Amino acid sequence: MGTPTPSVAIFDSGVGGISVFRELFSLLPNARYHYFADNAFAPYGSKDVAEVVNRSFLISDFLLSKGVDIVVVACNTATSAAISKLRESFQIPFVGMEPAIKPAASTTQSGIIGVLATEGTLGGEKFINNVVTFASSVEVVQVSAKMLVPLIEKGIFEGEELEERIEEYLAPILERGADSVVLGCTHYPLIQKSIQKVAGGGVTLIDPSYAVAKQVIRVLQENLLLSTQENRVGAYAHFYCSGSCALLKESVARFLPALNNLSFQERVLI
Repeated sequence: MGTPTPSVAIFDSGVGGISVFRELFSLLPNARYHYFADNAFAPYGSKDVAEVVNRSFLISDFLLSKGVDIVVVACNTATSAAISKLRESFQIPFVGMEPAIKPAASTTQSGIIGVLATEGTLGGEKFINNVVTFASSVEVVQVSAKMLVPLIEKGIFEGEELEERIEEYLAPILERGADSVVLGCTHYPLIQKSIQKVAGGGVTLIDPSYAVAKQVIRVLQENLLLSTQENRVGAYAHFYCSGSCALLKESVARFLPALNNLSFQERVLI
């Protein structure tokens, strides 16, 4: 008899964590999932660090009450602000977002890379350390794309308004001659087609979502929480929102169409 199917928690300030959930579901389709969208308090990127830490603890406590085995902090800002404190305070493993500076710096041909992220991520110690450690020999053009998350949280995943904003944020990166752009917020892979359209075919977009999903699998295996048996009936997913779940429902249908057995609960932890 195999080990139990793991119960995986994921949280983000809104729908952005769906980009990580999508990759994780492709690798682990038979797990139980609990997803928390803190959309009543979004965006996190411009919030005070103490507030982001407080929300991260409240949400983690709530998710642990559901009996989860692992928590994925699917938000770059929350990872930067809170993950070390969360790991110190709770017994179960936490996996966060890793700024994808290393792969960008190691593959660039021009020696110039761009980073689209939030203020909270760009100012965080984790990001700064990654730049120093992995990108000392390349130029890193950092842009705080602060209006992209609010647009995505309005359900705008494509179109002229979005592309105009992307052009504004990519301009300093493309003008410097960057050939790689790090998507430093989990919301951004949800609009990757639009970003690629504006950036052009000569620019590689680097999304860390798959690498994070692989790390979740490794941690589950290390903790003997991943069954090798494939006789499960399928995943179920509970979604919780601090605000309305309307956009989250739309986003799940759009980006995770194969996910069944869903439930949604609104106005949680407000």
